[in-house]
Amino acid sequence: MSNPATSSLLPLCQLSAGSMGMVIELKGEGTFRQRVRELGFGESTAVKKVSGKSTIICQVNGTRIALSHDAARQIMVRPSHPPVSA
Repeated sequence: MSNPATSSLLPLCQLSAGSMGMVIELKGEGTFRQRVRELGFGESTAVKKVSGKSTIICQVNGTRIALSHDAARQIMVRPSHPPVSA
């Protein structure tokens, strides 16, 4: 049985271009996790995937950052949906 808290998570590299997500978990070695936190990808941070497949362009804290596909694969996000306008 899957854990409901993690069932909606996906790697940042799989987020659709133009979509927003919330960083929930960082995978990989401790040095990798520390480095991406320093870049702004800490847990509970909102991130927007701007574009990319092999190199992922994202926006976090008002800054665009390029990540390799392998790095983006280790940043787990929960996709967020924009509010529906009335």
